[in-house]
Amino acid sequence: MDPIKFSLGEIGQVEVLVRNLDRSVKFYSANLGIRLLYSDEKSAVCDCNGVRLMLSKSDIGISGSVLYFKVEDINSAYEFLCDRGVRFIGFPKIVANVPDYTLSLAFFNDLDNNLLALMSEQTVSAAWAITSLDLMP
Repeated sequence: MDPIKFSLGEIGQVEVLVRNLDRSVKFYSANLGIRLLYSDEKSAVCDCNGVRLMLSKSDIGISGSVLYFKVEDINSAYEFLCDRGVRFIGFPKIVANVPDYTLSLAFFNDLDNNLLALMSEQTVSAAWAITSLDLMP
């Protein structure tokens, strides 16, 4: 990866921790007019003109936000940032398979312990090819 061309900039998702998910979904969708994409018992995802807003139920009663930086190749970005001294909380991993793409995430903290993440959306065929290569002996 070319260090001159690499930078994190495009925000793909912001996660907001909430105490009451149902109440928050109603507020963001009905009161603020933000389009709800999907929800389950732990989280809801809304579309803010191309940037996803994820509302996540906080089981420990705290609130806060997580910034997710979009990258094309999560493994290369991970290695590049590790070389720059960024300490990750585990390795990049696939966290969701949706009809059009596979979502991979890798979490890390900034110097003030704020949670940040890399996110990569691979089309299903590209994600299958990467997974298939990983399985080859």
